[in-house]
Amino acid sequence: MAAAAVGKRLLDTGWLAARSTEVALTGVQLTTTQPPAADPEPAAPWMSAAVPGTVLGTLLKNKLIPDPFYGLNNQAIVDIADAGREYYTFWFFTTFQCAPSGNQHVTLNFQGINYSAEMYLNGHKEVLPKGMFRRHNIDITDILHPDGNNLLAVLVHPPDHPGRIPPQGGQGGDHEIGKDVATQYVEGWDWMCPIRDRNTGIWDEVSISITGPVNIMDPHLVSTFHDDFKRSYLHCTLQLENKSSWIADCTLKIQVSTELEGNICLVEHLQSYAIRIPPHSDVEYTIPPLFFYKPNLWWPNGMGKQSLYNVEINVDVKGFGESDSWSHYFGFRKIESTIDDSTGGRIFKVNGEPIFIRGGNWILSDGLLRLTKKRYMTDIKFHADMNFNMLRCWGGGLAERPDFYHFCDVYGLMVWQEFWITGDVDGRGIPVSNPNGPLDHDLFLLCARDTVKLLRNHASLALWVGGNEQVPPVDINKALKSDLKLHPMFASSQASDSQEKHLSEESTDPSKYLDGTRVYVQGSMWDGFANGKGGFTDGPYEIQYPESFFKDSFYKYGFNPEVGSVGVPVAETIRATMPPEGWSIPIFKKRIDGYIEEVPNPIWGYHKFIPYSKPGKVHDQIELYGHPKDLDDFCAKAQLVNYTQYRALLEGWTSFMWTKFTGVLIWKTQNPWTGLRGQFYDHLQDQTAGFYGCRCAAEPIHVQLNLASYFIEVVNTTADELADVAVEISVWDLDGTSPYYKVTEKIVIPPKKVKQIMEMKYPKMKDAKPVYFLLLKLFRLSDNGILSRNFYWLHLPGKDYKLLEQYQQKRIPLQIYSEISVSGTKHQVRMIVENKSTKPVAESIHPASATNDQGDVSGSHNTGKETTREGNESGGLWSKIRSGLGVLRSSDNLRTLEVKGTDSGIAFFLHFSVHTSGSSTTMEKYNDTRILPVHYSDNYFSLTPGEKTSIDISFEAAPGSGPRVVLRGWNHHLDHTVMI
Repeated sequence: MAAAAVGKRLLDTGWLAARSTEVALTGVQLTTTQPPAADPEPAAPWMSAAVPGTVLGTLLKNKLIPDPFYGLNNQAIVDIADAGREYYTFWFFTTFQCAPSGNQHVTLNFQGINYSAEMYLNGHKEVLPKGMFRRHNIDITDILHPDGNNLLAVLVHPPDHPGRIPPQGGQGGDHEIGKDVATQYVEGWDWMCPIRDRNTGIWDEVSISITGPVNIMDPHLVSTFHDDFKRSYLHCTLQLENKSSWIADCTLKIQVSTELEGNICLVEHLQSYAIRIPPHSDVEYTIPPLFFYKPNLWWPNGMGKQSLYNVEINVDVKGFGESDSWSHYFGFRKIESTIDDSTGGRIFKVNGEPIFIRGGNWILSDGLLRLTKKRYMTDIKFHADMNFNMLRCWGGGLAERPDFYHFCDVYGLMVWQEFWITGDVDGRGIPVSNPNGPLDHDLFLLCARDTVKLLRNHASLALWVGGNEQVPPVDINKALKSDLKLHPMFASSQASDSQEKHLSEESTDPSKYLDGTRVYVQGSMWDGFANGKGGFTDGPYEIQYPESFFKDSFYKYGFNPEVGSVGVPVAETIRATMPPEGWSIPIFKKRIDGYIEEVPNPIWGYHKFIPYSKPGKVHDQIELYGHPKDLDDFCAKAQLVNYTQYRALLEGWTSFMWTKFTGVLIWKTQNPWTGLRGQFYDHLQDQTAGFYGCRCAAEPIHVQLNLASYFIEVVNTTADELADVAVEISVWDLDGTSPYYKVTEKIVIPPKKVKQIMEMKYPKMKDAKPVYFLLLKLFRLSDNGILSRNFYWLHLPGKDYKLLEQYQQKRIPLQIYSEISVSGTKHQVRMIVENKSTKPVAESIHPASATNDQGDVSGSHNTGKETTREGNESGGLWSKIRSGLGVLRSSDNLRTLEVKGTDSGIAFFLHFSVHTSGSSTTMEKYNDTRILPVHYSDNYFSLTPGEKTSIDISFEAAPGSGPRVVLRGWNHHLDHTVMI
């Protein structure tokens, strides 16, 4: 057999699993004389395994448990507290081919095991110690089989303290899980069901690494800047290990390249260095800093491009050749974070520019740890599409994976990463437990340091935080502060010219630090977050009146790390994730004080439904639109509320940008299961209308209505002055006429400012209608190109939206054009929708184009032509990664569809969805025909008479699925379909 090629190979197929109590054989027997047979099918108790994954994922894959996230199925699955740890202790087995040559070395790598394991390879045993967030690397060179056929078995044990779920549930169950270094959400929370196996399994990638005598370990990349970012240096320190018994004469090479247009790579540096490494030893080597003049900088989403360089490091050994290689995409950027003197909130600067934080809290992608690159790409692109610029990885969840961070690098999402401490579980919950955190502090610190090494080279990683609503125990906190102290070049808040001074004063290269480039904050409510002192001053987490977010009294502090609200998905998701008894809507109980209490069915209650009313504080926001008749009506009205609720939240916070607030993170953006609260897209990855409310509100350049003062405001979060612009204000009534219309004079908005423009006085007019629509357009005077468009539906004080019930009967004429491109399974569709209603006479004097052309939402607003995020980027590597679509062939035909209607008015709350050609109703059960996920450039949109807009839609569909694009709306019920 030929020698194996140097490099890494994943072991992600062919795994089997079995419950340990059902296997009589030892690990030695399994990996020598009596391995389980897999051909043609594994014999009981063995089954096909999910690796990476969890025990529950394996059982679900083999249909041995029902889907725990469907209906009340989770209640039928045995909990580890009742069955015992042995019930979820499992063997995992696979085989692999590897036959190294005499001078090659092979390492078996486990990137994550929960919680501990014994590994057997060809009859040899290795203990894999406890800790969910540590890597295991075992040199297996001497125990590989000479013929290249290797047998691997791993006995995986659950966490030592899986805990018990109290009858009343609670935040982290009985908190016992906090004694271990593992995820804490698995005992259940007020937004999450308990995970019965506590995520036991080989949950992250398994691989073998084949090297020569010398291998590369944990390179650390750091960029420093001088002369206002004109000059930059790339620093790198790495470990080199010589596993051989002779002196290794090495040549270390580093290449730094960047992609130009048309898939052409420019090599900016190619350097080599001679190194001698003694036998059986490792050395730390710092590469002399590499100079770059005006490198392309990495910026957060909405502030510029996410430029990334490919850094490749190779080591050649004399007499052997290439011994090992390593590569990483790296972004040149500097992140600073301090407490703002004027607001008391924490402020983040990237490349010297203050960034107003608008983002969300993130738990994890999936509660069974079915973590894939494809799902991560969709998750992160969704957040970029909402114009968010930060995600907070909550302390009760994961230290997120490199794939997560890679897509945050690509899409420009800064990441706040917490360690595994929560107030609920670690000393501040009810009952109080684990006041000293995990039992093994050394293990916690080992996992923390290993996590830092795993993630530190990602441009998106912005902040380390000790815990959620709690600080780590004193000794852990002290150690983390020491380990993560800033290098002097990054400790200064002065301009980058001070770095040169620090470079001469500080002899230690910054890449020699464990990190040294990012701030460590001890807890999520300390040091510039919430009240800064650890008081429970985050939140609230419930429905609000939209105007409340604009009031100075709503929140006192500069940066709110958690504020949340409702999150009911579309009706199709309810039907797809619950049996028919879960399709009944909440009972609306009217109290004697006039407030409505929403009482959900038991399935909704189990799925953590948040009501759309808060008796005593907030009247029911769905009832404002009329009492819901059925599930479809409830969910349709919930989407109206979702949109207005989250748009108002972000617009309200942004209204106080830099004068009171430095940032806000919404609790939370999605659920790792089929939950019914705090989400902008559901677990099936279908967006709610709240997604597009956020997308609108978080535009880098934005026009908005202050719902408390009724003044129109223009927001400029960018670093450039916004000049030669004006705002068009038009009010529309339910009859399709425009009783109020105004265009402002030329206005100028300085960088990073919110400017109050004028009061919107229509509600004070004598003949103001009780329900009306408001359309705001911020446009360039030079060419009428629209920079921001914002559409509101509003009612007069003391009124409601019940007149919109009648508006559903309107028949608005539409013209729909479609352009379709297909490449294999990948589809890209452009839908152009025009409201063909007759315009009122006043419309003819409108200066702003009737076409909704908002330009590239990633920050390049000065286009004045139809563009989208994908369409405005180069056709190189990054655009392919971003869009996930590859090269498309365009169809030549432009399809046109006329929708006849006799009424004039607003085409209200239109939204597209994509389906297969099948039927959603069968005799046996509901058949979900949606194709998911789908990326829409916008959705849940409205068009005034004569207005048109283009929506870009991209998705993957299996051959033969017959995908069709469907348009529905509040007053458009004909389900017009474009077949593809």
